Amino acid sequence: MDASQVEILIAMIAYMLLIIGIGVYFFRRANRSPADYFLGGRSLGPWITAMSAEASDMSGWLLMGLPGVAYWFGLSDAFWTAIGLAIGTYLNWLLVSRRLRGYSEIAGDSFTLPEFFSKRFHEKRPILLSLSALFILVFFVVYAASCFVTVGRLFSTLFGISYVSAMIIGAIFVVLYTLIGGFLAESVSDFVQSIVMILALVVVLGTGLHFSGGINNIIQNLRQFPGFLDFMGIAQPVLEDNVQTATNGVPNFAPQAGDYGFLTILSTLSWGLGYFGMPQVLLRFMAIRRPHELVRSRRIAMIWVTISLFAAVAIGLIGRSIFPTALNTAAAAETIFIHMATSFMPAFLAGIVMAGILAATISSSDSYLLIASSAVAKNIYHDIFRRDASDRQVLWVSRIALLIISLLGMFIALDENSIIFQVVSFAWAGFGATFGPLVLFSLFWKRTTHAGAVAGMLTGGIMVFVWKLAIRPMGGVFGIYELLPAFILSSIVIAVVSLITPEPSAAIAAEFDTALEHSRHDPSAM
Repeated sequence: MDASQVEILIAMIAYMLLIIGIGVYFFRRANRSPADYFLGGRSLGPWITAMSAEASDMSGWLLMGLPGVAYWFGLSDAFWTAIGLAIGTYLNWLLVSRRLRGYSEIAGDSFTLPEFFSKRFHEKRPILLSLSALFILVFFVVYAASCFVTVGRLFSTLFGISYVSAMIIGAIFVVLYTLIGGFLAESVSDFVQSIVMILALVVVLGTGLHFSGGINNIIQNLRQFPGFLDFMGIAQPVLEDNVQTATNGVPNFAPQAGDYGFLTILSTLSWGLGYFGMPQVLLRFMAIRRPHELVRSRRIAMIWVTISLFAAVAIGLIGRSIFPTALNTAAAAETIFIHMATSFMPAFLAGIVMAGILAATISSSDSYLLIASSAVAKNIYHDIFRRDASDRQVLWVSRIALLIISLLGMFIALDENSIIFQVVSFAWAGFGATFGPLVLFSLFWKRTTHAGAVAGMLTGGIMVFVWKLAIRPMGGVFGIYELLPAFILSSIVIAVVSLITPEPSAAIAAEFDTALEHSRHDPSAM
């Protein structure tokens, strides 16, 4: 390890010690009860709510996956994805946050998403509870794997150690941190990490602009790649054995840009639908201390997400302009952020910027692991099998489940050629289609029935797998992102099944009206 690598390591260790300190500080409070461990006692302020929601949502995908797509395919795919995410973020905060915060408290003071669904429909047998918990387990194992891939690629790129060793070391750190602190520590550290993430993005963007010679020079360099700067086309790298070829130092692209028509744009924009079903974001809505503070949270979140998404896409484009042939596989392209930071910055400053990737990874993976383990401990172990279980027993089961889930995620992450963007896109579609339509119908349509909820959840979750594995490979009009058809079909099924089954009971209807009235008198509705 040379001197520059030592400086980078020192900076990253200092950051990691700060995050561990936050976990230790909140350790005592996190262990008072499951409510404190899983939801922080509904005590989050507007800044922590907003910043922790976005940090846990974006993950290392923001600093590696999205810039990698822009570097590899050019502007269109990354741009339309970012636009969809920005719109989805705004609508989720505007429409869902205040309704869910009030309704989750009215519906038996629910503090997990499966518990909210179960209590919202007053189910006697825990069907929704069980299905929700199982889908959370499946998709969060995949999500955790994407985070472990990120940290493995980060450490192996920086320090030259094997990918598998780097991935395991990073995963162990994340697991130990999550075991210590619980939801409140996670949310506070996510607030810190969101600041590190956005500063890292802005610094690398500014540095890249400086060393590239300015925007005009970037545009001139990128125009030589067919389709690279198109909004309605997509660059097509010429590959041999999955490696992009080059001629005289210039990367080879197909002479004609690939088609990027209206259906593809609509498919890409549908990333925004995923927000309505993201447990790590929805939990922040449920955990804020006062509903009216969600207005400020929404504004903070939108500023953060707009700057971050723009910077991430721009970094990928600038990186291709400066280093056109340096990263010649889709997986390697996802390290362009690292490549730029270590090439242009002093080692210690680069280490601080690299902490941004570590921050993004930790802020997401601890959320994923905590929510998945809560699904096992609270929603399966306690609510289904051991209703008389003590708080201490629930917390211990949660920690054991967290370890098992982490091991499964590490197993999936063993493949160092995994493309972070693709792994995240599948899990994102899973949550968006499984939970998103049901969240919206539960909050806004009183006629939604328990049977409709079960049918819609199953339809959305299953269709993601069917479309991804069986239909999308057919190409053509079927080559769209699986979230869009699965979300639409789930919504149709909820509506149809609800209309052909008996209306909800008077008690459920009254509870819905109470939640609606509560939101109307809530200042955050303005």
